[in-house]
Amino acid sequence: MPRPIQSIERAAAILLLLSGRARRLSIAELAGELGLPKGTVYGILRTLRSVGFVEHDPESGRYQVGPALLHMGSSYLDGNELRARALTWSDWLAAHTNESVRLGIVREGHVLVVHHVFRPDNSPQALEVGALLPVHATAMGKVLLAHHRYLAAALSTQKTLARFTRCTITDPRRLIAELEKVREYGWASAVGEFFDREASCAAPIFDRRGIAVGAIAISGPIERICQGSQPRPELVALVRKGARTISNDLGALPW
Repeated sequence: MPRPIQSIERAAAILLLLSGRARRLSIAELAGELGLPKGTVYGILRTLRSVGFVEHDPESGRYQVGPALLHMGSSYLDGNELRARALTWSDWLAAHTNESVRLGIVREGHVLVVHHVFRPDNSPQALEVGALLPVHATAMGKVLLAHHRYLAAALSTQKTLARFTRCTITDPRRLIAELEKVREYGWASAVGEFFDREASCAAPIFDRRGIAVGAIAISGPIERICQGSQPRPELVALVRKGARTISNDLGALPW
């Protein structure tokens, strides 16, 4: 069996690191995490930059994923059956809640955003398709964790979970307890856990086998989403209706 091509393996490792971070990375940071010489990393980045797979910020000297790679990722996402079935109902949910809507699936221990509908108020917003979100600090992540016990079990072995705000759940035992409630109630929330002033509410999407293949969520400022410390009941009902309808389209038994 032919051996893997080392330069391609290294380029793939760099792209995975850049796509998995919410911020740009420097050559030194990339070299340190991959255990490679800075000169080697620079040479690979220069090639990736020439084909549009990465972009260089001249002010900070750091790198991020480029438009060509994002376009390729969108081509994959366009073929995703879940996204295709959810397009109409994602628009419906955004129109009825007046909030932004995201559709997510589990990918390598994160939530991958496969569809994003902007909040229908013409305010400046950034497209998040392809973004990787933490499973323990987002409503979509909690929904997916609650129905993927092997992933939840892996998190439970950690001493502590990454903190994003003062409200982030960092104790695995507390997270596992909350996931039990998510399974019982059929929805999850995250209030100020990933971003300080943002809240989200999500519900699971099931396929014909009864497997949770994704989650749909709304998100927005805490004062709009929540009543007290919990999402408004009417918003929870709309999110669950959207998830239930998409599930039925995928062949799930009505509930």
